[in-house]
Amino acid sequence: MILPIYAYGQPVLKKKATDISSDYPELKQLLDNMWETMYNANGVGLAAPQIGKSIRIFLVDSVQMEEEEKDFKGIKKAFINPVMIKEYGDEFSYEEGCLSIPDVRSEVIRQSDITIRYMDEEFNEKEESFSGINARVIQHEYDHIEGKLFTEKLPPLRKRLIKRRLESIKKGKVRVDYRMRFHQS
Repeated sequence: MILPIYAYGQPVLKKKATDISSDYPELKQLLDNMWETMYNANGVGLAAPQIGKSIRIFLVDSVQMEEEEKDFKGIKKAFINPVMIKEYGDEFSYEEGCLSIPDVRSEVIRQSDITIRYMDEEFNEKEESFSGINARVIQHEYDHIEGKLFTEKLPPLRKRLIKRRLESIKKGKVRVDYRMRFHQS
């Protein structure tokens, strides 16, 4: 089932998410719905807060980026209860966007490498390292479960330049090809 994506301004996007247990109700169905929602919106990642659930789950499918990026091998994974162990390596800038903040894209500086511990869809514990674009997508989605948005990483001038657009999104004044839920004041 395709779920609405919560837009900029929704309180759940600014809240630190909580861990879940392996007996979380209908976890497989939730993950299936998240994958379907992400693909319907043409995303490469989706975090549970973006569908209104303040739990520590996010999905990444960067395989679809393999054609655009030379010498790049994508990943497709669910990350449950992830913990960022380490962010390291050179800082690099890359244009990011977010399904919760449509029509806003900007260069974001992040470190090139990460090590993360998480549970997979069967609740097996994993610890892996990722680099480049895969690390970036994971960092972006991890920020969501920490209650942070990529716009917070932008320089002050860029923040001022997008402020009006963010307010429009908050009020539902944006056109997208997927269902969204906007903040009700």
